[in-house]
Amino acid sequence: MGLTYSYDIYLRPENVARALKEATKPAPPERRVPPLTVTLPGGEQVVLPFTCGFRSEPVDCAGRDRVSLETSLVFPADEAVRAYAEEGGLHVEDGRVQIGYGYLDMSFPALGDPRYVCLDFWAATSRMSRLFEDSAAIGKVFTDLAEASGAVGCLFDKGDGGPERVLWGTAPD
Repeated sequence: MGLTYSYDIYLRPENVARALKEATKPAPPERRVPPLTVTLPGGEQVVLPFTCGFRSEPVDCAGRDRVSLETSLVFPADEAVRAYAEEGGLHVEDGRVQIGYGYLDMSFPALGDPRYVCLDFWAATSRMSRLFEDSAAIGKVFTDLAEASGAVGCLFDKGDGGPERVLWGTAPD
């Protein structure tokens, strides 16, 4: 098994819809898949340019501990992203690069605590995991997402059982 580095965003359940809407901002402007309607545990619906099980059929999160989505995100081309793009034959357009599929796991509740939900954005490959670690621009996308979503924290997790690195956070109530 390869590396599975991720950015984990912890937030209150009432902020999940806002966070998902914010997560669409780094999505490519042209969607190649039909939109995905996600119904959150409280009944609020969000339409996303992502898939679930690589399909676009509506997803109801009620009664589920975890929902996994596939994303395709575009990131600012800092030095690490440019090197990744060059090595992979990807194009830099308007100073940004679409790096390929990544995954978004939503955990209801996070860490067994009903006060929080975790949005876990994780890399699909070891190469992408290294990019997640090396690129300050990618880290900023996720910390900005956390802040704009009213999250209580954003952590970088190497998935190795070691401590996560706190990138951004507020004191929880």
